[in-house]
Amino acid sequence: MAYADSRAKAAGQPAVDLLVVGGGVMGLWTALFAARDGFSVRLVEKRTIGAGASGGVLGALMPHLPDRWNSKKAFQFDALVSLEAEIATLEAETGLSVGYRRSGRLIPLAKPHNRDLALGQAQDALAVWTAPGRSFAFEVLGAAPLTGWPAEEAMAHGLVHDHLAARLAPRRLLDALRVALDRHPNVAITEGVGLEAVDPVAGLARLDDGSDVAFGTCVLAAGVETFSLLAAFNSPLTRPTGTGVKGQAALLKAAIDPTLPVIFADGLYIVPHEDGLVAVGSTSENSFAEPTTTDDLLDALIDKARAMAPVLVDAPVVERWAGVRPKAIGREPMVGRHPDHAKLSLMTGGFKISFGIAHKLAREVLNEIKGGSLGVPPSFTVQAHLQEAGRV
Repeated sequence: MAYADSRAKAAGQPAVDLLVVGGGVMGLWTALFAARDGFSVRLVEKRTIGAGASGGVLGALMPHLPDRWNSKKAFQFDALVSLEAEIATLEAETGLSVGYRRSGRLIPLAKPHNRDLALGQAQDALAVWTAPGRSFAFEVLGAAPLTGWPAEEAMAHGLVHDHLAARLAPRRLLDALRVALDRHPNVAITEGVGLEAVDPVAGLARLDDGSDVAFGTCVLAAGVETFSLLAAFNSPLTRPTGTGVKGQAALLKAAIDPTLPVIFADGLYIVPHEDGLVAVGSTSENSFAEPTTTDDLLDALIDKARAMAPVLVDAPVVERWAGVRPKAIGREPMVGRHPDHAKLSLMTGGFKISFGIAHKLAREVLNEIKGGSLGVPPSFTVQAHLQEAGRV
């Protein structure tokens, strides 16, 4: 994807240590940690900060189940535990709340075998949901902590109360990250400008406003658009390295306790937030014509939420949202240095768990950029995804 006369065009322009392409949760955490480490940083966002999937409304931070433990589940567990301290630091630095709370999660058990599985998972959690000085229960209960949350008919065989899960307000987090970045003199953020071409050998990028940027490392964190940017470096591939999955969600106004646990049931999330807001989501649509418009699939999801939590029956919908989440091959994120280009790193994928792991991925990617190792599960690496896509 090199472009002609790029060296001449960029001559005399100041270089940055790190060029971050994309202003979502992946790119913002990467830029902030780099700035704290003393890097000079340029972040470019094609539209506006949070214009893509990161600008949604749901904010559920849900762990994998504690059974069949593996490196991927362990990585996510460590990330969900460490996020609490990262957010406390960010809130202290900016004076802004991101709406974070370790509120827990309720999972209704509709069938006898669901309860049997949950009892086994409760024992698994005792062994693996532990951190220094902390542990998190996976309780199997006979009744909901609060009547109607969830509806009794949804939990014929009880429910699980997972104490690890949490929630935050996605847009508030992005706002706080942006404010923190704005306070660093070695950071420049440009909105409304995207990446047109990049020469990872020379360390030169051309933006779509015609300007050029010289960089030490470029991190592609542009959500679903990262896959098309990456394709220019990896031809031929037998299949793409990723795709987009559309999600729809809604915000309802309801006078409920914001400390209530998230409800999760058969793909449905009901997430109490501050200010009398409850988020409902989300769809997962692999085929769609309109990426940012909502339709009857969201209507059906809202109806399902009202049945699951009767307190929402008359709650008005105050916002409907749709966006496209990046999904790399499988559900694993695709992160780290490109195997063929030392100056090019990726931060994408993650599908539904990005908000819970983006900070930890950012630290690992930066550690690799600084000459250290990339401490992520092998299936998260760029090399693994390229191999899966059919590259020899």
